[in-house]
Amino acid sequence: MIIIVDDRDALERADTLGFGREGISTEGLAASDFKEWVRTAPEPELAAVEAFVLGQFDDRRFFPKIIKQRTHAPVLALNGGRSLQETLDLFASGVDDVIADPTHIHEILARIKAIKRRAGSEPAGEVSGQILVFGDGRDPEVGGEPLHLPRRERRILEYLVSNKGRRVTKGQIFNFVYGLFSEDIDENVIESHISKLRKRLRHRLGHDPIDSQRYLGYRLNDC
Repeated sequence: MIIIVDDRDALERADTLGFGREGISTEGLAASDFKEWVRTAPEPELAAVEAFVLGQFDDRRFFPKIIKQRTHAPVLALNGGRSLQETLDLFASGVDDVIADPTHIHEILARIKAIKRRAGSEPAGEVSGQILVFGDGRDPEVGGEPLHLPRRERRILEYLVSNKGRRVTKGQIFNFVYGLFSEDIDENVIESHISKLRKRLRHRLGHDPIDSQRYLGYRLNDC
């Protein structure tokens, strides 16, 4: 999930940037609402955030420090005016990258991926040489061949790969795939997505690599 902070219509900005078309869940918050949330959000909610994108609002140079006190997720800023001084000021404030506005969703995802790779926390990678995910909208490779997946299933597989060997709960997966405030969607939809994903992986690999334990959650085993 990516959080967009913007005093313009942040959710409209998310649609304009094209996150939904890539199956990336987003939450748009005004600066005042975000400031309160990031200071009080519980750790499981923060763990579901892949990156923060700062749009246009007053005093945004103070926000990277607030964010980095709570999480190591990348912080990017949009620079619509493309002012060199504004870019330098944003980097000095602690943002990880500055992007021209407007921009393409694939550039944002690529920059997030590059930041995580430099930090040594890049989530995409191989699992025992059989599963390779990319985290930038591309389908995964399973058994050396591309495997086309619906967007939600692809995102679930990416999350399981990024937590390989660790058990994650249905709630954690839901927050990652659908966002933190999706009250109109039943959390149990994750069970249906995972059931379909397991069938596809079993067909390709010859076995089911996803271990599930009731009440404890899911884990991607070596495969």
